[in-house]
Amino acid sequence: MDTERMKIGEMAQFNKVSIPTLRLYDKVGILKPCYTDPETGYRYYSINQKARLDMIQYMKELGMSLSEIKSILDSGDVQQIESTLICKKRQVKEELAQLSMRLKAITRTIESVERFRKAPTCGMITVEYIPHRQIYYMHTDVNFYDYDISMYERILGNLKTDIIDHNVPQIYYCNAGTVLPREDFLEQRFVSNEIFVFVDDDFPMTESVRRIDSGMYACIYLDSFEEEQEYARRLLEYCVQHAYEVCGDYICEVLTEFNVFDSEKRSMFLRLQVPLKFR
Repeated sequence: MDTERMKIGEMAQFNKVSIPTLRLYDKVGILKPCYTDPETGYRYYSINQKARLDMIQYMKELGMSLSEIKSILDSGDVQQIESTLICKKRQVKEELAQLSMRLKAITRTIESVERFRKAPTCGMITVEYIPHRQIYYMHTDVNFYDYDISMYERILGNLKTDIIDHNVPQIYYCNAGTVLPREDFLEQRFVSNEIFVFVDDDFPMTESVRRIDSGMYACIYLDSFEEEQEYARRLLEYCVQHAYEVCGDYICEVLTEFNVFDSEKRSMFLRLQVPLKFR
């Protein structure tokens, strides 16, 4: 190998890059051959150009685009390097936050599927501890209990619009729930004007975000939207029979949705729940 000049293939092999990569760097003007044979068109590089190539590769690893690299190399301005890196640092932090949010969503989905596989059969009532949760909720002027599931779909659509309008990541738009005030549940008056989705504990607190306390809950499971009121009645009867005091609002939570199995309607597995206070 000539220590003064290397053919493009030798330069590529020596620096563990591809020949097309070196040709691209030449085209955009960030690393041009030290000599191009006018007759053959062969490109030759000096081994001393390795330093520039190393810098280009390092800047790429930092997430810089070729246009950003060219701008920095052309200017030779240290301050521009610093400002570009500060910008990249901010971008990486934003990407990490998005990846963290996605990881949490994947974990929640896995837990939902596992919980569905191991859940009690429909109609079974349990008393179980549920950790605290945080919800993003929206008020609606329509009581969907007065309508069929088509109205529920419309309300879900409004919730999605509300989420988008308030810049809430759409990754939270899943496994929705509804709230019925405690007094209405005890009187079996099905008037609900609140729909929600669960969000992470570190979600920014706003007037539309509320915490649901942890505690012991009486729960009943079902897989039919149309049967919710009947199952809620059974849940209340169970609490009365066991002298359990309902101490908070009734929640209908969609544990899991398997809409991949039915394209005609939403397939839901529900957990109806009320917090308990033992006398």
